[in-house]
Amino acid sequence: MTEFLAKVFSAEVWGYVLPATWQTIYMTAISTTITICFGLLFGILLYITDKDGLHPLPIFNKVFGAIINSVLSLPSMIVILLFLPLSKMIVGVSYGPKAFIVSLSIVCIPIFSRMVENSVLEVAKGKVEAAKAMGASNLDIIFKVMLPESLPTLIRNFVVLTITLISITAIAGSFGAGGLGELAVRFGYNRYRSDILAAVIIVLLVVVECLQLFGAFISKKILKKRHLV
Repeated sequence: MTEFLAKVFSAEVWGYVLPATWQTIYMTAISTTITICFGLLFGILLYITDKDGLHPLPIFNKVFGAIINSVLSLPSMIVILLFLPLSKMIVGVSYGPKAFIVSLSIVCIPIFSRMVENSVLEVAKGKVEAAKAMGASNLDIIFKVMLPESLPTLIRNFVVLTITLISITAIAGSFGAGGLGELAVRFGYNRYRSDILAAVIIVLLVVVECLQLFGAFISKKILKKRHLV
């Protein structure tokens, strides 16, 4: 056991793991940023165009919701493969971390859109009605009532989204995306390097735990500021 741990924490193994970790961080950071931008927009659109929303557009809401659900229903692996040609058109390559950012974002945007919609729906209707009674516009209600009130939940959803993205980068690694997923499959599994597999698992556990702690800390701080805990 001691000999195995020595191999796991050896310079040779971490010479593979550290570059792969940075590739995963690069893919995750950019994909998360894109997902948050579009996910917030789409989630708010789903909310305000609902039949009970701020600006009801039932037909648009049903069509748009169906598109979101269609992408959600597809396995991540299929979505990644389907949108690789689009990635090649945008970035010029179909392999490596840069090429898979588009596919990863498309996988996660529908997920986060539904998260945002659910977070906003949790805001007390009385607060929305009070804002309307005071003459607030729809934009004011969205940016000064809905989003601030749902911020703790959105932060927790952001953490879940990031963890989900990290796990999906592992799937993308099987198709040449690079990162920890490709390292685990090509070097750890295919070459029977259990020391590399163990090192990858350690990195993923540490990253996920840090994200969970960060999200819980920020969310609790906001709730304390509002005297809700």
